[in-house]
Amino acid sequence: MLLLNILLALAWVALTGQFTPLNLAFGFALGYVMLWIAQRSGKPHGYFTKVWQVLGFIAFFLWEMVKANLQVTYHILAPRGKMRPAVIAVPLDVRTDVEIALLANLITLTPGTLSLDVSADRRVIYIHSITLGDETDKFRRQIKEGFERRVLEVLR
Repeated sequence: MLLLNILLALAWVALTGQFTPLNLAFGFALGYVMLWIAQRSGKPHGYFTKVWQVLGFIAFFLWEMVKANLQVTYHILAPRGKMRPAVIAVPLDVRTDVEIALLANLITLTPGTLSLDVSADRRVIYIHSITLGDETDKFRRQIKEGFERRVLEVLR
């Protein structure tokens, strides 16, 4: 379905004669709607739910980036440094190399956190946070219920 959607988007670009990112995105959205209308069964194809999961995942990550940037800025500009750096072990539900790599990269891309290592048995990831303090359980929950849950939704 994804390939068909891409081909429809490219056909749209070819028909309009304007190869711009905005026109390509519009063609992709138009192709998505056409494919959704054209499906014959009452049950939606997995592709249509996966697209919304990916879009939700991107929106979640962008929101987390904004929040983390604001938190790091606050901690840097605060008159008395409130930074409480710590390394925390977070148990993993992700198992494949792709899932672990994506999770580790998302954590590292978020300001104030850094993925340090994954245990040899690939069941624990070690994360450095500059503002952790005494909130280790809250931090673990945020990783598990936020990033890891969404990585599993998108990749499985």
